[in-house]
Amino acid sequence: MRYTVDAKERFELSLLFWLDRFIKSKLTSLSNRHVEENAKLSAIIGALNHGSATMDELKNLAKEARNIGLIGINLFINPLEKFYYYIVPMGLTSLKEIDEELLSEFLASQTGSLSDATKKNYRMAVVSLFKFIDKQNEDAKGNSHQFRIELKNWGGLGGKKGEKLPAHMYKEELSRFFKAIEETEFKPYVQAKNRLLIKMIIFTGMRVSEALDLKLKDMVKDEDYYIFQIRGKGNKPRTAMIKVEQIEHDLSEWMSYRSSENPLLFQSRTGKPLTQAYVSYIMDKILMTAGIRKEKNGAHMLRHTFATLLYQKNRDLILVQEALGHSDLNTSRIYTHFDKERLKIAANTMDDVQ
Repeated sequence: MRYTVDAKERFELSLLFWLDRFIKSKLTSLSNRHVEENAKLSAIIGALNHGSATMDELKNLAKEARNIGLIGINLFINPLEKFYYYIVPMGLTSLKEIDEELLSEFLASQTGSLSDATKKNYRMAVVSLFKFIDKQNEDAKGNSHQFRIELKNWGGLGGKKGEKLPAHMYKEELSRFFKAIEETEFKPYVQAKNRLLIKMIIFTGMRVSEALDLKLKDMVKDEDYYIFQIRGKGNKPRTAMIKVEQIEHDLSEWMSYRSSENPLLFQSRTGKPLTQAYVSYIMDKILMTAGIRKEKNGAHMLRHTFATLLYQKNRDLILVQEALGHSDLNTSRIYTHFDKERLKIAANTMDDVQ
């Protein structure tokens, strides 16, 4: 069923009306393989069908969905909550008054201190919302209003010309980091889990989301190695390996604490899926212990560190592509910028003419 753009009598109610329906569409399209409480998910969708009375109520429904396994909903609800509280006080009378200029102003004012990755999430969330409204609105005459929001020229992102090389750790920093993994103190029942999680990411280069999605059945021991069946972006499968000696002690200790009711390898004390925010918290503590500060301190830096070392040791872009699960070889090329041996050749260019 389709609705007019201004479906309610007041601007803020119309915006909330569309936010309800957009979030519901995301709940039904996101991967639900970690959702075990299907009745609860049905109840959340039912509540969204009836409509939220306030933005806080909608945020709570999204939080409930995240807690039962639909973690990806945070990529949409957090930016859109900010957008709601930014735009409602402006006193607009119709959603049709929203245009790219207004949305660019919102992004510029609300994302200044955020990383480029988070800025991209904000842009994606608002563009997706208005594309959804473009498709779903229709008046009594069968006409639909088209916002056509793209934000292609939004200046908040560096773009290809302004991209920086990904943050990574050098060998000397890695020695301190590995020492800090062992020395950083956590509560006893999460100590081994935290060590295991961070080691698995840096020893294999898997994404944080891929590590958090791993199930116990995805891990198989084969002589001196553990083999992991990973589901990457677009649900693409790939294999990663890690030496048994690198994780065996932490794995054994974590298995003594881990709940057997949840199939996920990593889980909270109550058996819930872990969040990326939790992994960021672990990284912050370990990096602080190691005395390492980077422009971007998130766990994704571990993936860049692994890829950088992998290329430096082998000079094999295809191997980097396969190990990281890149669909395009050009994505892997950035790690050639760290090839010091090739740069030394360039530095020696003028030796024979001086």
